[in-house]
This record gives sequence, C-alpha cells and structure tokens, in this order.
Amino acid sequence: MTRQDLREQDFVLAEGAGRRMGLIGVVLGAIALGASALLALGGGEQATEDFFRSYLHNFMFFLSLALGGMFFVLVMHLTRAGWSVSLRRLAEVMAWTIGPLTLLAVVIVIGMHDLYEWTHELVVAGDSLLQHKRPFLNPVFFVVRLIFYFAVWNFLAQFFLRRSLAQDASRDPRITLQMERVAAPGTIFYAMTVTFAAFDLIMSLYPHWYSTIYGVYYFSGAVLGFFSLVPLAVWFLRRSGRLRETVTTEHHHDMGKLMFAFVVFWAYIAFSQYFLIWYGNVPEETSWYELRQSGPWTSISLVLLLGHFILPFFWLVSRHPKRNPAILVVFACWLLLMHWFDLFYLVMPEARPTGMLFRLTDVTCFVGIGGIVAGAALWRLGRVKLIPVGDPRLDESLGFENV
Repeated sequence: MTRQDLREQDFVLAEGAGRRMGLIGVVLGAIALGASALLALGGGEQATEDFFRSYLHNFMFFLSLALGGMFFVLVMHLTRAGWSVSLRRLAEVMAWTIGPLTLLAVVIVIGMHDLYEWTHELVVAGDSLLQHKRPFLNPVFFVVRLIFYFAVWNFLAQFFLRRSLAQDASRDPRITLQMERVAAPGTIFYAMTVTFAAFDLIMSLYPHWYSTIYGVYYFSGAVLGFFSLVPLAVWFLRRSGRLRETVTTEHHHDMGKLMFAFVVFWAYIAFSQYFLIWYGNVPEETSWYELRQSGPWTSISLVLLLGHFILPFFWLVSRHPKRNPAILVVFACWLLLMHWFDLFYLVMPEARPTGMLFRLTDVTCFVGIGGIVAGAALWRLGRVKLIPVGDPRLDESLGFENV
C-alpha cells in the first residue's frame, strides 16, 4: 500500500467529533476537579493534604504519558525510523498535551507547602540535612526549575507538531531534516529535565532519602505508559473507522515489542535501585524501602512485582499476543493500571503509612486531570490529520513488515 491508495476518511476525524469529545472531556474533568477541591475544603487539614497528594500522583501519571510521547517523537527522528510514521501523529499530539499540563502544574505550586516539608522554615531550621540541601530545595528555586522544565517540554512539543503539520501542507522533505537536527540536542535536554523533574516533584517528598537512578525509574515507567497508551488509542480510532488502512498488524507487533522491552527495562531499573540499597544496608537509604515493605504497603509492592513485571513478561514474550490487537489492548490497559499503581507507590506511603490506602480524591483527581488531558488531545486530533501525510517515509511505514 502507498499514500496514493489512502482514503481521507481513514485519517481524518468526522467534522466536529474531536471538538465535541474534547469538550465533554474537559467539562467532565473540570467537574471532577471541582469535586476534589470541595472534598479538600470540607474535610480539614488532613483532607487538604490528601487532595494535594492525590493531585500530584495523578498529575505525574498523565505527565508521564505526555513525556513518553515526546520521547517517541524524539527517538523516531533521531534514528530516522520509517516504520513508526503511521503512529507518530498520536505521539506528537500526546506530547502537545504538555501545554494543558503546564496550567495544571500551577496547583502543585499552590499546594507545595502541603506537599513538601522542606518548604517549612521551622522544619528546615531544626534539621541539619535540610539546611545543607536548602540552596537547592527552596520554594523560589523549585518554581524557577519547574518553569524551565515546562518551557523546554513545551518548546519541543510545539516545534515537532508544528513542523510536522507544515510538512503535511507543503510535502517538503527538508522539514524532516530540520526535525532530525533538533532531535539530537532535544533528547539531551529531555533527559536532563525529566530526571530533575522526577527529583523535584516526587523524590523530594521525602528529602532525607535520595537515589541517583530515580529519574531513570520515572522515565522507564513513562515510556512504558505511553507504549501502552498507543494500542488503546489505535483501538479507539479504529472502532470509529479510522486508521484501518494505515495501522496494520505489523505496527501492533512492534508496539507489543516496545511494551515488552520497557516492561523488562522498568524491572531492571527497579531491581538495580533496590539491590544496591539492600546490599549497602545504610539506614538512611533503607528507610524508604522499609516503609514500602511493611503494613498495607507490602501488598502494593507484591502487586507491582507480579503485575508490572512477571505477568506481562511471560504473556508478551511470545509473538502471538503482540500480533493480536484485542489481546494487546487488554494488556495495554493492565500496564496502564500498573503504571498508576507504581506512581501511587512512589508518592503516597509517607502520607499514608498505615490505615486505608485509597481515598476518594484519588479517583476524582484521576478523572479530573485525565478528563482535561484527554479532552485537549481529542480536540487537537480533531483539527489535524491522524497520520503525517507529508512525511517522505510514509510509504515505508504503510508497507512495513516484520522480518
């Protein structure tokens, strides 16, 4: 199949469909966030802390999906990959949702006094370690760093989507070279900002503990989350009559391979962090894991071991599940759930060491942030072609076959 054989209805949403679905998502998200805020305001200090923890957890989940999409775009240009062109527009639009997420990040700035103990002057004054870290962990520098991270991410997301859309109109192959040139330094800035954002937004929730591999841990989950999201998005669009000719079994096979690869990579990073801390047996380092291996958090740790690695490893290791879209979608949903649990495991234990682990705000914040992000993505998809029709490697992607 070549681009001359394409029918426009295969890669364009019905007129107004994206706008309608986007509006529904944003309205639903706004209502859910409003309900979350009411729960926080009506429940006292503990409810407020629960809200901001739930908000941070779900914010980092949806941010990870956007950052995973950005990584896909960068790497595909960096490696001059042809097979992925049919899928790249979905990644470009998912990365574009960094824009709405930038606005949603304001809530974290508002609530950082409830989230981070290093923002409390009296706590810092009585803690020599926090005093030592104060040049880095202080509210002003924290906000400055967040502005820098989101500025870099927004630039990359906007640049690649706009250039790709310009190529749809002009069919100019030189635009591909422009994007490839930006992809190399963009990947370096991406790696730095994602690493330090993970340090700032999650690891500093417990500032007495640190791990130099923490940024890679968050990155591995983010990329796995995005590769799990793509089959789900393709399934949704194919059910509406789109992408039936442009995304084939061969593309599903490669998506399955990438899911499997990052299941293993996530497990490797998680084990590397755990093993080195266990082997060193330094109290300042083991305290983080001690909490997560005691009380109700033991069950969450076991769920991640079995559900995030062992089960998907043995299921995705063979060829058949990767080439069956229905099975792949089931495991995509499962891995997205495990990714959500993984971030819950990173964010919540210090705030909820015992008792009931899950609160209503965990659900309302998920629906709130997820509704806004999904609504924004659907709105954007309704205004663009679902595949980069101007990319010179599109024919290679349409005719792609696994060896």
